[in-house]
Amino acid sequence: SRSDMPKIYDALILEGSELTLEVQQQLGDGVVRTICLGASDGLRRGTVVKNTGKPISVPVGKPTLGRIMDVLGRPIDEAGPINSDVVRGIHQKAPAFDELSPSTELLETGIKVIDLICPFAKGGKVGLFGGAGVGKTVNMMELINNIAKEHGGYSVFAGVGERTREGNDFYHEMKDSNVLDKVALVYGQMNEPPGNRLRVALTGLTMAEHFRDEGLDVLFFVDNIYRFTLAGTEVSALLGRMPSAVGYQPTLAEEMGKLQERITSTKTGSITSVQAVYVPADDLTDPSPATTFGHLDATVVLSRDIASLGIYPAVDPLDSTSRQIDPNVIGEEHYSIT
Repeated sequence: SRSDMPKIYDALILEGSELTLEVQQQLGDGVVRTICLGASDGLRRGTVVKNTGKPISVPVGKPTLGRIMDVLGRPIDEAGPINSDVVRGIHQKAPAFDELSPSTELLETGIKVIDLICPFAKGGKVGLFGGAGVGKTVNMMELINNIAKEHGGYSVFAGVGERTREGNDFYHEMKDSNVLDKVALVYGQMNEPPGNRLRVALTGLTMAEHFRDEGLDVLFFVDNIYRFTLAGTEVSALLGRMPSAVGYQPTLAEEMGKLQERITSTKTGSITSVQAVYVPADDLTDPSPATTFGHLDATVVLSRDIASLGIYPAVDPLDSTSRQIDPNVIGEEHYSIT
C-alpha cells in the first residue's frame, strides 16, 4: 500500500543476508528503485526485503576511534564489534547559516611552500588538486603526519574509491606513530560497487560531524573526492538519468554541494578538512574539479611540470590560492612576500 512505501534514502535489508539496499527513486504503485551497497550476485525477482524505516545509520563517537569500518559502519579490521551506544543517519542537513563560524586562525602545516603560498585556516577546507601520479596521496600523508600528530585531537579518514594498498599503508603508519587511537578510518575502496563508493564519504563525514557537535575540533581527510563524483556518475547511469557535460551526472553540482555544505565549522566545534581531488587528464576545467573549487578555502594545485623537474612537493605557486592571503590575517610581511 502507499503508506508502506519506503521513503527516499530508506535502507532496505535483504532477508537472510547482510545486504543493504538504499532507496533512490519511488516509481509508484509500491515499487521503488534502489542502489545495492554490496555485491548483487545471486539476487533474483521475488526475493524478500525488509524496510528498516530509516536511512543507513552508522556508529559514531569514541568507540569508532582506532577502527576500520565500511560504508555501513561495520568493522573490517577483524578486531571485534564496535560497541557504540550512539548511531547516526548518514543523511543529515547542513548546519543553518546562523550556526556557522568563520575562522581566521592559521593552521601551520610544516610544509613551507604551503604555509607561504596557500596558508590553511583552522576549521577551513583545503583541496589538493593534481593529475595521476604527481603526489596527492603522498602530500596528504605528510599533512596527516604533521597536523594529526601535532593536533592531538580526533581525526576521521575517509578512503573513497582509492587503492586498498594506500589504505593499508595509512593504517600501519598511524599504528607505528601511536596516533591510531585518535583516528576513525572509513574505507570504500576501488573494488567496491558504486553505491558503496558514493556513500562512504557521507559515512566518514557523519562521524566527523558527531565529534564537532560534541564541541571538539576535528580533522577530516578525504582521499579522493573525484571518486565520489565518479561513483555518482555510475549510479546516475544505473538509475537511467541522462548524462550531462563530459558524461557526468546531471546532478553533479547538487551532489557535491550536499556533501561540501556539511563539511563546515559551527559555533560548537570545527571540522578542518583536507581533500585530495584527482584532476582527469590534468584538466582543471573538467566539471568535477571545477565544481569542487568553489567550495574550498584553500587550493593546493600540484603540477606535472614541476614534478618532472624533480621538485617535490610539486606545488604550483601560481595556481594555488588561499582565502587567508590577506594582510589583515597573515600580516603585511607574509602578504608582500607571497
